[in-house]
Amino acid sequence: MPKSREKIIIKASWIAIFGNAFLSVIKIVAGFLSGSLALIADGIDSAGDILGSLITLITARIIARPPNLHHPYGYDKADTIASKIVAFLIFFAGAQLAISSFQRLLDAEYGTIPSPIAALVVLVSILGKQLLARYLKNTGRKINSPMLLVNAENMQNDVFVSIAVLLGLIFTHLFNLPILDVTLALLVSVYIMFVAIKIIIKSSKELMDGVDDPGLYATILEAVGEIPEAKNPHRLRVRKMAQYYVIALDIEIDGKKSLNEAHNIAHDVEDEIRHRIANIYDILIHVEPTGADRSHEPFGVSPTDLPPK
Repeated sequence: MPKSREKIIIKASWIAIFGNAFLSVIKIVAGFLSGSLALIADGIDSAGDILGSLITLITARIIARPPNLHHPYGYDKADTIASKIVAFLIFFAGAQLAISSFQRLLDAEYGTIPSPIAALVVLVSILGKQLLARYLKNTGRKINSPMLLVNAENMQNDVFVSIAVLLGLIFTHLFNLPILDVTLALLVSVYIMFVAIKIIIKSSKELMDGVDDPGLYATILEAVGEIPEAKNPHRLRVRKMAQYYVIALDIEIDGKKSLNEAHNIAHDVEDEIRHRIANIYDILIHVEPTGADRSHEPFGVSPTDLPPK
């Protein structure tokens, strides 16, 4: 990973850590002082974001390591693994909160009506989280970092959580029902777990060499089609490695061509693919003579596997 990219991730992580630490402390303290379990829940969620940013910070150092004998492709997939770890932490925090809230509902321990200071703190949290989410999202898109984008998505969800907490506090005061605060804390915890599961599913797909955009295969076929000497592209395989794509495919070339000619044609195909698809780590092209038997090749995507336009 280029040094500048590592520095950007580290800077963004530190900003997220200090921002979430401030918001987490004021929400948890204000939650205890005001008697709002929902606000304490919101503060615990922000504390989980601190752990997520710390993991991102550590992972940035790992990704910067150069390829070696044990990891010839480098360490970029640590980015995806970090996203999964962050998601598990988010899920664990949500589960703990759900158990606590549900127990209070069963025991009918609703507490008292939270004081107005809770609403003021939530407003500060909404503004702070929105700024952090926008910063991480813009930075993550700029350098194409799944870690930062996951953290940004989580913080954007936190904004909606805080809005829900604010509405709950308002209705608790309007209807004089402290049970609303506890119920809202339970709903917030369920939502936190739902978001975590979504992140786990998304990161698992990448670890299993899946791609979110099947349109990449059509783009590769179009690229090959621009090179007249390259025929019948098949066994297309695309997998994601952090922000990069690793592409492999087979093409057919007239068997009477010389090795140098076949080599140049394959290079032309590679150049055309790189021109159409950004963030490519490597392209592996296997050259076969026209009409070769492919019945023993079960892997990869062929043109017939793609949906019609």
